[in-house]
Parts: sequence; C-alpha cells; structure tokens
Amino acid sequence: MKIISPLVAGLSFSSDLPNKKSIIKNARKASATQTNYQATAVEPQIVDMSADVVQTERYKAISLQALDKVAEDHPQLKPHLYDVKLAGMVFPFKASPYYVDELIDWEAADVRQDPFYKLVFPTLDMLTDEHREKLEAAHAEGDPKNLLATVASIREDLNPHPAGQKELNAPKEDDDLTGVQHKYSETVLVFPAAGQTCHAYCTYCFRWAQFIGDDELRFAQKEAQSLFDYLEKHQEVSDILMTGGDPMIMRTSSLAQYLEPLTDPDFLPHVQNLRIGTRSLSFWPQRFTTDKDADELIDLLRRVREDGGRHIAIMAHLGHDRELSTKKFEDAVYRIQKEAFATIRSQSPIMRGINDDSEVWAKKWRKEVKMGIIPYYMFMARDTGAQHYFDVPMAKAHALYSDALRNCSGLIRTARGPSMSCTPGKVEVTGVEEIFGHKAFVMRFLQCRDEGWIGRPFFAKYNPKAVWFDDLEPLPGMELPWDEKGLPRPVPGRIYDEEIQVNGDVEMLN
Repeated sequence: MKIISPLVAGLSFSSDLPNKKSIIKNARKASATQTNYQATAVEPQIVDMSADVVQTERYKAISLQALDKVAEDHPQLKPHLYDVKLAGMVFPFKASPYYVDELIDWEAADVRQDPFYKLVFPTLDMLTDEHREKLEAAHAEGDPKNLLATVASIREDLNPHPAGQKELNAPKEDDDLTGVQHKYSETVLVFPAAGQTCHAYCTYCFRWAQFIGDDELRFAQKEAQSLFDYLEKHQEVSDILMTGGDPMIMRTSSLAQYLEPLTDPDFLPHVQNLRIGTRSLSFWPQRFTTDKDADELIDLLRRVREDGGRHIAIMAHLGHDRELSTKKFEDAVYRIQKEAFATIRSQSPIMRGINDDSEVWAKKWRKEVKMGIIPYYMFMARDTGAQHYFDVPMAKAHALYSDALRNCSGLIRTARGPSMSCTPGKVEVTGVEEIFGHKAFVMRFLQCRDEGWIGRPFFAKYNPKAVWFDDLEPLPGMELPWDEKGLPRPVPGRIYDEEIQVNGDVEMLN
C-alpha cells in the first residue's frame, strides 16, 4: 500500500511503508526527542531478578512504519491499515509489543470494537466529517507540503492545550521553567524533557500535543535545578507531580536528577509527597521488573521513601479490568509495593467504547483493592483531540459511576468522580436532583484556582447531552461559579451562621 505522509510526531515516513529497509533507515532518522526504537525482532536477554534467572524482552516501540509487520503477526489488522496510517498522521501513534500481544483481543468478532484496540489504534472516525474529507483529499493529491499544512490545520482545530495550560498554568517568573505548571497552590507539575513520550500512546490522550514534534506546543523541563529553585521560593508546595508523557519512559539515571536530592530529608522539607503519573503498568510493566535498570529504579523510589521520608504515589492510569489480568502486571505491582514501599493509586477517564460500562469499573475497582491499589479518580474526556468520538455525557457518566459503586464495598469508595479537569479547576458531578422545581446537576469543586470554592456545592441546569463544563447553564436566579472565560468568580459570602469549630477554635461565621 502506497501512502504519502509528512514528518509527524518526530517520525520520518517513507512513501513505501512495507519496505523493511526503508523502515530501518527511517527509524535511524527518528527525532531525538522521541524514543528511538523500532519494532523489529525482539532479542531476549538474561537478567538476574530476585535470585531467579528469567528471560525477558527489550522494549522496542511499534511505530506506524512497523504496522505491516504487526499485521503479519495479527492478520485481523490488515483490512484497517489504511485507516490507521492515515489517521496516524493527525493523532500520534505508538504501541508496545507487550500491549499488542497480551492485551488486545485479536480473536474478537470485530477487532475494531475491542476496547484495547480502540485505545491505541487511531481511526479516521475520530475526525469530524469536515476534517476527514480535508485529510483524504490532501492525501489523494499527493503533495507532501499540502498534506503537512492540512495536518497542521486540523491539529490546530483540535485544541492542543485545553484548560489554559499554556496561558494560565505556566509560571511566568523564570524563563528556565519550560516544563512546569502550578495551577493549585500545593501542587507543582513537572514535565521532564526526557519523559515527554510514552511506551504507547492512548488515542484519547489529552496531552497529544506533547508528541507531535512541535516545540511551541510542548512542555519540557530540561533540567532540575530551576525547578528546585522555584520550589525553594514556594513553601506552600507540598506535592510534586511528575507527568508527561510518562516519566517511567526515562532511564533511572535521568530520573535520578529529580529524585536523588529528595532522598535527603533536609532538602526542600516542605515537599512531602512525590507523585509519578504513568501508564507503564499497562503499556510496559517490565519497567519495574526486568528492564536493565529496573532494580536501580526500585531502589531509587525506596530511598526517596525511606531515607527522604517522603510519600511516593504511583498515579497509575488504569481504565479497564483487563489491564490488571497479566502476570507481568502483578509482578510489577508487587515490586512497587513490597520493595519500593510506594502506594499505587488508579485513575482513568471514562471513554465511550472503551470503559463506559459500570461493571468494567466495578470489576476494576474490586481487583485493585484486592491488590492494594487505591481507586482515586474517574475523569471526563477533556475538550481536546477526538473528544467528540470518546465523550460520555456527564449524566450517563454519573449514572455509571453510581451503579459501579453500588456493586462494591466501602473500601472502593475512595474513587472520586466523574470529574472534569477544566479551566476553573476539578469539577465533580455529585448527583442529579430537583432544585426549586428544576432538574439540576449537583456539583462541587474538588480543586479550584480559587480555594474558597473547594467543597462548596453549586447547581447547573440538567442537560443530558452536556459533556463539558462549558455546556452547562445556570438555574434561574443563579449563576455558575465561573465567568465567560472559565475563570472562577469571586466566592460569595460565607454560608454558615452557627457556631462551628475551626482549627480548635470556636468561631461565629456569618
């Protein structure tokens, strides 16, 4: 199959993708900002782990150029190669051998309906009709420059940086903070430059702009010292959240420049919690078990916990019970918990066609609690990328969330949601009730740019089609807690008028 493609996501595509020599040649030319692997033969290596000699594979990413090889092993993919390759010009594609071989159900009646196929293989159905027609027309013309321009135009329409990440979240006081966000007072996000890729890419990723090779759209912190200098000035910060991309794609030696100083309890003592956002448990659990530097990684995490006295939380992106089903996953969880002494918390968006099923969530949460993983968040699809293809209306999401909880024990009710991480903050849909004769969503802020709103309930007109905060309207005589730009309005006067105890003191609030 002939297909003309531009330079996308740091990958150089040949006009003759099935040609193995061109695949290898193009892989060598891949952008230095991407993990420079190609899914060719996986060579086993022998490593010694916990006194047991095990045979393991080396991680090699599967890129668009390697799809013909994947189709040889999984013929069910062959009819869909054109669809995936053309859609992959707009939506970044990468998969891991573990994910492709062990999690996708290739024997499904229609593999395109398998949730794990949908999760990594893009499709032209993810585009609007207008965008799809533009892309297919540009491809048919055969002009690479026009195709590049068309892809760029479509991506610009997909809202690459939702919720004001560039304009509102990035600190302005230091030009060296090129990969830091500080939206909430107690938490700083850091995007290590070496961690701005993943073992595989989710088709619905809200940070897809990190992976398309455009430095203007990319958050990337090139070194740790300016981050530490910023934290020294901001004593209100208790939490660092390392994110990306995926920090677990980094070699342990690179990760250490951020973590090694935290093994000293006297270094930035106000920073008490280290969170690491990752999907490596699903995409490459071998990162924690048999990778060449897995032992060093586990030891580094342990020393931050034991020597540095900090809490370590692995914020695992887990969206389906099937992800928890493999022995490799179980082995990785064991090492994180029993050797690194870290806590694992699970979070995921609810996505149409992938996990919009209450029983999937109930099974996932039950299995997680059994394994010692703490259910944390159910998120809504963000307003970026292919949101229209994956979104679940907030009314349905809340119904699914509630139904899932009803089938679980109280230990599972640590999971919050459904929640929208939007411009004003994290907004949770807590219920649907009748307020003054009007059907309404009952909502609250779990986090907010203005801390005065946190925990305070508010109401919005019930709309069964609403998928995002800007779809909401106020009830008659009320207003929503954000303005037309999505920023929080001033917090109204205190609502309590009785004596309550605050911080040990009795106060009269009025």
